[in-house]
Amino acid sequence: MRGRTQDDGSTPRDARSDYWGVVLDSTDARALARFYATLLGWELGPQGLAILPPDGVAYLSFQDSPQYVRPVWPPADGQQQQMLHLDFEVDDLAEAVAHAVELGAVVADFQPQHDVRVLLDPDGHPFCLYTQS
Repeated sequence: MRGRTQDDGSTPRDARSDYWGVVLDSTDARALARFYATLLGWELGPQGLAILPPDGVAYLSFQDSPQYVRPVWPPADGQQQQMLHLDFEVDDLAEAVAHAVELGAVVADFQPQHDVRVLLDPDGHPFCLYTQS
């Protein structure tokens, strides 16, 4: 991308300036950040509104949005649609699903594939756990 630093990977992570991320709206951004930090084992950022993986320069961030409307899954005419969803590859699908549910996720009623589980985070954002089969 023009106007963006390109790093060859030799710069220490904390000194890099080529971070990128995804931001999710929430009715309680700090709570949703804690949910995903615990789910993924990522570090909570300084203000508690972003989470960082142990390596790389990507992040997930969360912003308070009092007007946030939960999306429905599966999509339904006239209902709030999801704007995006997150995918996470796992080794043990049953174990990963159980962990997510323990943290407050809900398994969606509609499951489109046998090697993927669609879950809803505490704010209703769909996310997928999947295995390579």
